[in-house]
Amino acid sequence: MKTAPMHGGVAAMRIEDYGFIGDLQTSALVGRDGSVDWLCLPSFDSASCFAALLGDSEHGRWLLAPAADITGVTRRYQPGTLVLETDIDTADGSVRLIDFMPRRGSGPPRLVRIVEGLRGRVPMRSSLSVRPDYASITPWIDIVPDGALATAGPSSFHFCTMLPLHVESGTIEADFTTEPGGRHHFTLGWHASFEHAPLVEDAESALARTVKWWRDWTGRCTYEGAFRDEVTTSLTVLKAMTDETTGAIVAAPTTSLPEALGGVRNWDYRYCWLRDSVLALEALLAGGYTEEAIAFRDFMLRVGTGDPAKLQIMYGIRGERRLTEFELGHLPGYEGSRPVRVGNAASEQFQLDVYGEVLGVAHKGAEAVGKIDKHLWPRWRAVIEHTETIWSSPDDGIWETRGPRQHFTQSKVMAWVVFDRAIRLAEQFDLDAPVERWRQTRDLIHREVCERGYDSERGTFTQYYGSAELDSSVLLIPIVGFLPPSDDRVTSTIDAIRRELGRDGFVSRYSTALTDDGLPGDEGQFLACSFWLVSALALNGRVGEARTLFERLLGLTNDLGLLAEEYDVAHQRQVGNFPQAFSHLTLVGAACAITAAESA
Repeated sequence: MKTAPMHGGVAAMRIEDYGFIGDLQTSALVGRDGSVDWLCLPSFDSASCFAALLGDSEHGRWLLAPAADITGVTRRYQPGTLVLETDIDTADGSVRLIDFMPRRGSGPPRLVRIVEGLRGRVPMRSSLSVRPDYASITPWIDIVPDGALATAGPSSFHFCTMLPLHVESGTIEADFTTEPGGRHHFTLGWHASFEHAPLVEDAESALARTVKWWRDWTGRCTYEGAFRDEVTTSLTVLKAMTDETTGAIVAAPTTSLPEALGGVRNWDYRYCWLRDSVLALEALLAGGYTEEAIAFRDFMLRVGTGDPAKLQIMYGIRGERRLTEFELGHLPGYEGSRPVRVGNAASEQFQLDVYGEVLGVAHKGAEAVGKIDKHLWPRWRAVIEHTETIWSSPDDGIWETRGPRQHFTQSKVMAWVVFDRAIRLAEQFDLDAPVERWRQTRDLIHREVCERGYDSERGTFTQYYGSAELDSSVLLIPIVGFLPPSDDRVTSTIDAIRRELGRDGFVSRYSTALTDDGLPGDEGQFLACSFWLVSALALNGRVGEARTLFERLLGLTNDLGLLAEEYDVAHQRQVGNFPQAFSHLTLVGAACAITAAESA
């Protein structure tokens, strides 16, 4: 079992017990017990300096908590922000922790923590264990006039506080007592070890600046449909998972949180998947965030064009292609879930669906700005023409299975999307293109999918041509417009997936027992697929069923509105990397689908 930080009787934390803060270039996970258990500096994909999430306190954390037993915890984000407030009660009184990461722009990353006394006199302690390079090293620590400096190789960590400090076994300790209305300030910054430590912004000034920035940003949200508060929360999470310097959206800020507790399905998600791209654009545009949507489109333009034969399913946040996967044997993993992985070998797979994502982004981006730059059209056209040569090939599929390649139904549907969106672009913007040839290819793919990807006896689209297995990814068929939502084949497919892949109303991606995905073990129910089911039901005219399922899914969020990748029905807890962009993207899409259906 995971020997996670324990303090004051608080047991090892579930994934949903964490809060999420970030500065638009990296992020941290803060537990209900006041421990920051995951932080990568200076970027989302940097090596961690706190990795207690995947081990225990010896692997790096920053605990800021009462010294006595905790009797109660409540928490929230300050309205319209990603500033986390955690109120902790003890027999001596109560305190409030205020955790945030100021937007840095071109400056250094900083994690700021403020402790405010609310009631009584509460003895507190700060215990900072910096363990760089995924807890592979203990830094050298010097006490300096404004705090402490921890240095290891290329990285230095500047810990600033006015409290007296002492060092024990590589951990920086401070003890203090809160008074009602009193505030204590702490800042942890990162800088290159060969540079001087930069000046440190006053914590209260940084708080005011951060609150204002986030409230200005959320105040721009134009979404006025159903479940507005939940949509705004999801958009805020997505913004915090967007690298403001490149426009890339990471799939999650964590690595190796398991899809099944104790299992081996543990992956590094700190990269940008093309799979999420169209959904990301739609979600951002639904909130009125055109600037962010175009920045993400431009990231896609940089990585998704060139030699289309070299298109990858995912990239680093700066567009890196080499994401070599390796294991960290010294980390025991979350609740013993091993191995812990860095990098992702799936980046080397062939997934046909990504070509549909690229054209979907091109189409959505052009619609958003009302034009397509003529000098960009040859890049998109190269992708289309390459897809003409490969669409009939088997691939590894949307779920990055590590079994044999197949003619996956969803992959072919997304190949259809390539030509459908290409035709729309060419006709809408009067572009030079062999539209009639593309129309013939589009129709050919459509006939083939309907003939070979559909089981007429069972009345459902299947995982791949000739298979008996089902796959929730075919719920995209009405969502991308491959078939009308009211088509009988769509209706029967929705029912078959609910019946055969459903568990307590939530759906799995596919049956791990029946599908040869090259991996042992099982996984939880996939939240994005469950939100796709909501959208498909709404489009299918079953709005009441869609709303009921959506509300049940909202019940799976933690107290801050955050979702991981999956939900383990048997253990009734979230599993997988956290927070998960795919879950929040599809939440926004499902809310939009319900809104559209109810207003039709």
